[in-house]
Amino acid sequence: MNTDKIITLASFVLYLIFMVGVGMHFMGKNRTTTEYFLGGRKLGSWVTSMSAQASDMSGWLLMGLPGAAYLSGISASWIAIGLAVGTYLNWLLVAKPLRQYTKVADDSITLPQFFKNRFEDESGMLSVISAVFILVFFLFYTASGFVSCAKLFTSVFGIPYLVSLLIGGVVVISYTFAGGFFAVSWTDFFQGMLMFFCVIAVPTIAISSMGGPADFFAQVEAFNPDFLDMFVDGATHTPYTALGIVSLLAWGLGYFGQPHILVRFMGIESPGAIKKSRRIATVWVLISLTAAVMIGVSGRLFLGDGLLDITGNQETIYINMVSRIFPVFIGGIFLSAILAAIMSTADSQLLVTASAITEDFYHNKIRPNASAQELMWVSRICVMAVAVVAILIATDQNSTVLGLVEYAWAGFGSAFGPLVLCSLLWRRTNKQGAYAGILVGGVVDLVWAQLSGGIFDLYEIVPGFVCGLLAIIVVSLLTPAPSKSITDRFDTYRTCEK
Repeated sequence: MNTDKIITLASFVLYLIFMVGVGMHFMGKNRTTTEYFLGGRKLGSWVTSMSAQASDMSGWLLMGLPGAAYLSGISASWIAIGLAVGTYLNWLLVAKPLRQYTKVADDSITLPQFFKNRFEDESGMLSVISAVFILVFFLFYTASGFVSCAKLFTSVFGIPYLVSLLIGGVVVISYTFAGGFFAVSWTDFFQGMLMFFCVIAVPTIAISSMGGPADFFAQVEAFNPDFLDMFVDGATHTPYTALGIVSLLAWGLGYFGQPHILVRFMGIESPGAIKKSRRIATVWVLISLTAAVMIGVSGRLFLGDGLLDITGNQETIYINMVSRIFPVFIGGIFLSAILAAIMSTADSQLLVTASAITEDFYHNKIRPNASAQELMWVSRICVMAVAVVAILIATDQNSTVLGLVEYAWAGFGSAFGPLVLCSLLWRRTNKQGAYAGILVGGVVDLVWAQLSGGIFDLYEIVPGFVCGLLAIIVVSLLTPAPSKSITDRFDTYRTCEK
């Protein structure tokens, strides 16, 4: 390994030591699963907003989206627009109600547990089914983070792909295993700040080096006019169909069902702090997504077509630009932003999956009388086990970050999104409707994703979400109304929510 790579590696190591140190700092502060999985509901506005958005974006922000823009131009922004709108609506419609209702519903600390308590499901099967969906979809989502990490280490240091997977896995497992929700949230806060700075700086410097905005856009126009057309794919020169645009915008629907984002709303210290958090999160998302698209567009001119030779190689555009622009140590800090993006999502997903297995399956069905200490250790073992399986999925070197995220995102949006909204906003929603919504939404999404051609090219989250929502409404209206105790608790929550 040459001197430049050693210097870059040193900056990586310092960053990773800091992340693990945060985890160790919080290790002794978790005495119960409520503290381990939800931080005792003590997060402030800045930590809540930044950790929610950092855990949301993952390696997709610095790899998947710039890679799509590198291929197709600003038409990749359709996804960004959908995500920006979805982020705002999620904070507006879900954040405060979910924080209030989970507290009223027997202090629920996981999303499946909230569904169980919200509908007084004594069998506990509603939370078990929810936990199964979380396990399945988060395995793929977490795998996308490890794929990002492997591509990063392989591109920068030439480390073999499988070895890179293990490095990333060990670091994420270490601080998630040790520190739980507090460690995850605080590391995500620092990582969100780093991501924000880096995603803005790289395209700004690249565009400046090409003569500034006016000259840059003139060069893009000369290179490929379709790169600046929102309605044409710059790679194929094919106009987008209405079906294609709807599919890209529909990414925004996914927010209502993402457990690793929703848990941040549940953990905020005060419902009154949510308005401030919403403003911070919205500004962060708008600027970050715009900058990520510009990384891809500017990178196509800055680096040329050299990343088109291997499928998925375009997702290393940020890595290649950083290596070209910055001195090695500074470049290492900027490359650490990818680690930040990867780890801020993977840690959250591991923690939510572990909480679902521990609380909604083990504690719910196997050991109802388990002690707090036993549950803590089961939780930590689950973090390790889920990470191992996700790493095995990520061993497929042909996987793309965007492809894995796309699959998991749609699954959660379809299975949980309609039920989260109906649970919080519609008093008449009942247990039968809840079962129908999760099963119909999740199954339609899974089946649709396996089909192709014609209408089946529509992103599966659209039919999954719509069918799940219709199932909740129709089944709830065709079956007995919720009991008085359920509606009374709903009325109590609505009073608190106001």
